[in-house]
Amino acid sequence: MTETETNAYDVVVLGAGPVGENVADRTRAAGLTTAIVESELVGGECSYWACMPSKALLRPVIARADARRVPGLRQSVQGPLDAAAVLAHRDYYTSDWKDDGQVGWLDSIGADLHRGHGRLTGPRTVTVTGPDGGERVLTARHAVAVCTGSRAALPGLPGLDAVKPWTSREATSSHTVPGRLIVIGGGVVATEMATVWQALGSQVTLLVRGKGLLPRMEPFAGELIAEALKEAGADVRTGTSVESVTRENGTVVAVTGTSERIEADEILFATGRAPRTDDIGLESIGLDPGSWLPVDDSLRVSGHDWLYAVGDVNHRALLTHQGKYQARIAGAAIAARATGETLLAEPWGAHAATADHTAVPQVVFTDPEAAAVGLSLGEAEEAGHRVRAVDVDLSTVSGAGLYADGYQGRARMVVDVEDEILRGVTFVGPGVGELIHSATIAVAGQVPVSRLWHAVPSYPTISEVWLRLLEAYRDA
Repeated sequence: MTETETNAYDVVVLGAGPVGENVADRTRAAGLTTAIVESELVGGECSYWACMPSKALLRPVIARADARRVPGLRQSVQGPLDAAAVLAHRDYYTSDWKDDGQVGWLDSIGADLHRGHGRLTGPRTVTVTGPDGGERVLTARHAVAVCTGSRAALPGLPGLDAVKPWTSREATSSHTVPGRLIVIGGGVVATEMATVWQALGSQVTLLVRGKGLLPRMEPFAGELIAEALKEAGADVRTGTSVESVTRENGTVVAVTGTSERIEADEILFATGRAPRTDDIGLESIGLDPGSWLPVDDSLRVSGHDWLYAVGDVNHRALLTHQGKYQARIAGAAIAARATGETLLAEPWGAHAATADHTAVPQVVFTDPEAAAVGLSLGEAEEAGHRVRAVDVDLSTVSGAGLYADGYQGRARMVVDVEDEILRGVTFVGPGVGELIHSATIAVAGQVPVSRLWHAVPSYPTISEVWLRLLEAYRDA
């Protein structure tokens, strides 16, 4: 392309990950012409370097762990995992890092895909630099939606680039199993990847600066997962900082705050996320490059009536499913404003992402799993709610004992004692990821405790924990 082309659309979407795809889907369904811009693979981080590959890697690990707890089966699954087969399973779920299927889906909804790097160059204007260096200018009659997501944030350690550390991308896409792996961090990526690579044969050393794992969940979640990782053979160290990292003759050497040297073949930094907004032209519209973008509940950026920021870039809830939820809300809000419809922006309205504040669910796919929705006890108290926490040992539930010999787990329900509704629920234990949506409905729906008594759990399932929680609340 030698000349700059100009194309006009109703909506321009920056980023074709699951969030951008869902914005485009909703605006196209409303009859708005929509362009979507992507510099990498259509499908984004989730499809190729996060949710899908990590869960494909974790599934055989968890299935083996569950099978080892079942009488009559455990002796058949005592050997090591077939690492090559597990990695091939992961490759299948990433479509071998090809996006043909995702591109076909965009075609099916009638969205125009523009390959290249998109930058805002003024209000309602995006300039796309294609792979061949040519430029296209896309203008938006109604809205530009920034859906560029986030990237791994690395600490400012001297010489870190020369070490070539793993981030979440390398951890989910590696085709070899390192003999020794250092994992820096205590959050979701750190705990899940420590679980995967320890099970695939790595000797994992997990270094956590804070006091425990999963600091945004109830404390017992991190405690139970740390115990399980140690039992699996991982070296878990809390209260440990890393002061320097070098690579010497192919070996990584991490030096801790106590001057201890730890050697490994690879090192993974899972130390947070940063917004992918540093090179998208924010300065052209008076915003700071590299910043998170604050939005209202319709996902519109403050001070810009045509600009939306959806998904990780707004820093409300850095989760794929929550970003897709925001995308559905944003797409509907863009369409309503474009067509002059009444905006339903009151809490829980069709154009308000209210769940971001009170009912965000998350599952950590470790062994055991951890699943939570809403506020932890500490968060609820900090927010000023009068609450009471009710805890139940999951091993007391008949369904848990049938699920696995020696089942270990815990459940907590945080009840608002004034409104008699749930502010948050946390489950930790094998298989609890499939329990969390019932809790999400209860929290998002603000279902009164008195009505929950009429939601009868089937016997004998792990879901009977709901009855145990209600009994504990009643009898306290």
